Amino acid sequence: MQAEWLIHNVNIATMQQGEAPYGTVDDGLLAIANGKIAWAGPRCEAPTFDCSNITDGNNGWLTPGLIDCHTHLIYAGNRAAEFALRQQGKSYADISADGGGINSTVMATRNASISELLDSARRRLTRLMREGVTAVEIKSGYGLDLETELRILRIARSLDEQLPITIKTSYLGAHAVPPEFTGRADDYIDFVCNEVLPAVAAEQLADAVDLFCEGIGFTLEQCTRVINCAQQLRLPVKGHVEQLSYMGGARLIADANGLSADHLEYLPVDDISILKQHGVVAVLLPAAFYYLHEKQLPPIDAMRSAQLPMAVATDCNPGSAPVASLLTAMNQACVLLGLTPEEALQGATINAAQALGLQQHKGLLATGFDADLLLWQIEHPAELSYAINMHRPQQIWIGGNSV
Repeated sequence: MQAEWLIHNVNIATMQQGEAPYGTVDDGLLAIANGKIAWAGPRCEAPTFDCSNITDGNNGWLTPGLIDCHTHLIYAGNRAAEFALRQQGKSYADISADGGGINSTVMATRNASISELLDSARRRLTRLMREGVTAVEIKSGYGLDLETELRILRIARSLDEQLPITIKTSYLGAHAVPPEFTGRADDYIDFVCNEVLPAVAAEQLADAVDLFCEGIGFTLEQCTRVINCAQQLRLPVKGHVEQLSYMGGARLIADANGLSADHLEYLPVDDISILKQHGVVAVLLPAAFYYLHEKQLPPIDAMRSAQLPMAVATDCNPGSAPVASLLTAMNQACVLLGLTPEEALQGATINAAQALGLQQHKGLLATGFDADLLLWQIEHPAELSYAINMHRPQQIWIGGNSV
């Protein structure tokens, strides 16, 4: 058989669920052909491959490429001053009510040039890639007008063309009420549904539609209107839900057969079954939990008992999660939220792939899947969640190409 790459003398964390933790294959061999995984299994069972590119894994570990399924990478400015206010006791909601929060980033982003937004986003994305992120979701939501929202999504598409990484985009118009619509949230939702969303869909700039269902965000009725519009345009939905209070947003996403429900600190146990029934992934964002000094934990034990897929993401944004490290988020998911290291790695691979609708192509090391994989010089995959800033992949393959 012909192959473009062979990696041998390596342990493989396939992330296939089964008897072996991490789907482990000891003394494995992985072959890449035509950008796909042609073989991943025990070396002693592998077919014979004709290949000139052979990598000795030195008894390290192969894992799937990491997937960051929730980011707000494209924005201008920073909110370090607001961080200082929070350290003095002011709440995130109070800062938003005083004109800070999302709207302060909106104004900075509207005033930034395309090159400024592109360059800063590329820097953040490059930091993620150096840690082994091979696929990422990028949301809009820091323009909140037609021009800037389209600009953000076009920049995300441009990054997808410029860098060797898979980028999925989400239109997050229902993020906050912009200044020009102050006191007129329903009018703003009309604007989102009647003007911006159709323009986004016409240019095919979004792979999904996101929303913020929260007391400082939008009501169930307003979010329902956004969902109905998205469905008419045949765009899947996801939502920032149950983060600061219980609104019933997760049920709303489930009823729409959405991709994911994200945050979920205030998710009641009774709502877990409907998420499971509708195939919705629970996306955990421990960096935001950490930065906002949250006390209410997501119902992790109940999610685990229900076998609800739990993804882990950075939530990289300037306000509540200025973090460009998925490995750090994995550590936080373990230390703060109670995940096991295996659950954290599942959360950044196969479950994150499902949260982006990519579970048939990415997130596993299995025959036929995209050859997005990482070679680590570690003794055990748990090290990736255990240590902070101690590991980087020795080698990265994306789509079968060594990058």
